[in-house]
Amino acid sequence: MKNERPLIRRTFLQERFEVLIRKQMDGSATFKDLIELDEIVNRDPKLKGIILDEMQEASHPPQGDKPQDIIPQTNQAKTKSIIGRIKSFLNRLFIVDAKTELKACIN
Repeated sequence: MKNERPLIRRTFLQERFEVLIRKQMDGSATFKDLIELDEIVNRDPKLKGIILDEMQEASHPPQGDKPQDIIPQTNQAKTKSIIGRIKSFLNRLFIVDAKTELKACIN
């Protein structure tokens, strides 16, 4: 029988690295596992560079993905009854009044 899946050649360190990374992601890595992972990464300068680049990208997201400022949206639905309009007006009045009092207290 011929196997359709191509063979992937890996060294022992590559295989061990993948196992240790999976353990770390699962949260089941022991201190010895983390030390071994650190030693593997420090042995291979190419691997170390890749990991440092990934860490750099994770700590500083690209400028294009900058999250938008969250603007609280007020209830824009128009109330049809006069009582609803009065309630809305009074709520806005008290919110503005509370904000000006807060600013006055701070200054």
